[in-house]
Amino acid sequence: MAIMHETDEQLYLRFFTDGDEKAFRLLLERYEDSLTFFIFGFVKSMEDAEELMMDSFAVIASGTAKYKCQEGSSFKTWLFAVGCNHARMFLRKKKFSFIALDENAEISADSPEAALLAGESNRQLYEGLSRIKADYRQVLHLTYFEDMKPDEVAQVMKKSIKQVYNLLSRGKKALREEMERMGYSYAQY
Repeated sequence: MAIMHETDEQLYLRFFTDGDEKAFRLLLERYEDSLTFFIFGFVKSMEDAEELMMDSFAVIASGTAKYKCQEGSSFKTWLFAVGCNHARMFLRKKKFSFIALDENAEISADSPEAALLAGESNRQLYEGLSRIKADYRQVLHLTYFEDMKPDEVAQVMKKSIKQVYNLLSRGKKALREEMERMGYSYAQY
């Protein structure tokens, strides 16, 4: 199957120009879990995060937002920016503030965050992330969990590259300090 080896940009163009539903489904399969988990970092509700992920893909499917293939801007970066915008609009409407993960909260075994939170060290890390500023949490997530480059993170967060580097440095420091406050002095970041 040649479609499996196509880049995200090629799949998007195939969907957008030819109406190829298989190409769109493949993009959805590639990014639904990681985009949902990214959005979950904002809204703290898996149900809302899944709905916002679907809304992000609906915007793409409808052509309301159009990706422009440009050098230095990947489809993934653009998709995460769309998801970020949906999460921010949702939060503005709901006027939610960030809340820490409830240790007694039930997490579905097949949910994206279940895989990340499976180990004790990951749970500790997530708890530490939940206690730092949203910008720090977002830059750390995009950099380390989504493997985005600083210029891609800058596009998603609508910041300059210098601001991304500053946020990354401050975020790592804030996370380290928070982990130490929580009693995890062995943490190396």
